Amino acid sequence: MFKIGVGPSSSHTLGPWRAAQRFLAVLENRNILNQVASLRVLLYGSLAKTGIGHGTDIAVQLGLSGDDPVTFAVDQIHNKISDIARMKILLLAGRHEISFDPREDIEFLFAERLPFHSNALRFIATLHNGNSIQETYYSTGGGFVVCEGEERAAGSLVQLPFPVHTAGDLLHWCIKTGLAIHEIVAENEHAWRSEEETKAGILHIWEVMRECIYRGCHTTGTLPGGLQVTRRAAQLNRRLIGEATYANFEEWVQQICNRPQTFQYILDWVSCFALAVNEENASFGRVVTAPTNGAAGVIPAVLMYYVAFVCPERTGTGRDEAIIRFLLTASEIGSIFKKGATISAAMGGCQAEIGVSSAMAAAALTEVSGGSQRQAMMAAEIAMEHHLGMTCDPIGGLVQVPCIERNTMGAIKAITASQLAMQSTPDFAKVSLDAVIKTMWDTAQDMNYKYKETADGGLAVHVPLSLPEC
Repeated sequence: MFKIGVGPSSSHTLGPWRAAQRFLAVLENRNILNQVASLRVLLYGSLAKTGIGHGTDIAVQLGLSGDDPVTFAVDQIHNKISDIARMKILLLAGRHEISFDPREDIEFLFAERLPFHSNALRFIATLHNGNSIQETYYSTGGGFVVCEGEERAAGSLVQLPFPVHTAGDLLHWCIKTGLAIHEIVAENEHAWRSEEETKAGILHIWEVMRECIYRGCHTTGTLPGGLQVTRRAAQLNRRLIGEATYANFEEWVQQICNRPQTFQYILDWVSCFALAVNEENASFGRVVTAPTNGAAGVIPAVLMYYVAFVCPERTGTGRDEAIIRFLLTASEIGSIFKKGATISAAMGGCQAEIGVSSAMAAAALTEVSGGSQRQAMMAAEIAMEHHLGMTCDPIGGLVQVPCIERNTMGAIKAITASQLAMQSTPDFAKVSLDAVIKTMWDTAQDMNYKYKETADGGLAVHVPLSLPEC
């Protein structure tokens, strides 16, 4: 559920980037990479309609160049893409030079959609001997990618101690073992790696999240893409922090905690945290899919809320353990949504992104706040129930309006859902988490294609592109 990558979109940027890397691996495995004479990339469906705004063409070029989204220096993206366009040369896998003109060799097929998933792309490599090889990939949301033909392949052969496909499964294991949700998830993670490796990986994810928040709260300017949206997180941070001085993240958090913590003050900070992440995301910054890039601000904002205003230990081992519990719980809820519905806005609208992230955050906050397993799942249900039917209608195909503000709303809804669940008795709940997931998927299938990340409906067609958001 949590992948480190580059904005602005997990399905339209990170996914195509990973697909390009997979295509390189095919060429490498067949020992034909050095035989490639030319290469074309075809983008279908939602990838075509909003690909420019989401940087799909940029991601494909970087992936084909052999760069990795986890480590590539984001401040070098513009220079590298400009060089490829100017020289019309692509260094395939960083070592094999081919002629490549992005304007001609990346085709946006706006009127075509492949049947399996709206986010489809095809690579066609022509070899020096005239033969060609092609592969079709689907970016299914959250940075997940499947190759055509493997979408119905058997799942992992790893035997999990507590297999979970539905919320009912999760509750079954919790009742049978007495374990908390995060403990069930941790036991399953041990099937792949040691406990120490899992904890280190989770804390690294948190490190990337907090660096993104901190960077976003201290970067001013206008977001790229042409909408002229002004970054607001830095201005809000300065207004809230006042004249306080600090030199790093920990000192910054301490200064945040030192001021009187009124309801409005905390509310403003939660919004600030979420704005910061998604302004970074919109600027091709490094973020964590949670579960997607477009919804990357909700979980970090709620987790920062917990760290700064709720957690008994602001630093040290106790805080780290709480962060690990939070992210383990959130990941399981996201996984259940992915298995039972979708986390792709191109398939389900924004309910699949902001709605799922809000549900993940609500359950996680409830878990670390001392709620029961049933209360955590109730919190997830409440959060999603009030995102049902949310459309994805990005203006100009950019992950900016209304996407950035929606992360603030998703974070606040998650906190409210957690509070409601903690003050409720889940045994009397009328709607189960599995029921709301099924409802979300039914709603997604009924939703008009115009409201599924195509920029063909909603705000995308009713707001002039020349108007800034603020």
